[in-house]
Amino acid sequence: MPARRGNRNARAALLLALPLIGGCAALLPPSTLDTVSGRLSLQVDAQGARPAQRFGAGFDLSGNAERGSLQLSSPLGTTLAQARWSPGSAKLVTPQGERQFADLDALSLEAFGEALPLRALPDWLRGRPWAGAPSRSVADAAAPGFEQLGWTIDLARFDEGWLKASRPGPPAVLLRARLDGAH
Repeated sequence: MPARRGNRNARAALLLALPLIGGCAALLPPSTLDTVSGRLSLQVDAQGARPAQRFGAGFDLSGNAERGSLQLSSPLGTTLAQARWSPGSAKLVTPQGERQFADLDALSLEAFGEALPLRALPDWLRGRPWAGAPSRSVADAAAPGFEQLGWTIDLARFDEGWLKASRPGPPAVLLRARLDGAH
């Protein structure tokens, strides 16, 4: 009987500790909670004297619109840039150094030459509209998705790990992502 009472006490202690352990998860930084990885390509059409731009990189995105990080890396795994954000702050770290920005729009303008909706990106890469702005479903059965912030998010191949986001411009911008893992 004493062994049984010990097991019962251990189970009771574990049950009491579970809410505390679960509460700790909310205190952890977003990067430890949910990460989306893969490869992305960005294409920005020429506008005026500025030539067209093309960019491709591996990525690891953690967090959400309020707090998170986005790391871009070369095919060989070298870190090209890392963006980290929290309320009222955005930081861009590159091999050339570290820069502070007021928000993600200013950071993306500096990093990509175009203000990209980086706050919405964590949700878009998870196949859903960002809750911070109105969205509209696309009624095309051949290309399911939604429109948000002037962008069309094409989810036709999302189950295969592909996402395409496009903005007509000017300049026109096309973002493609190949996501690692099943969706």
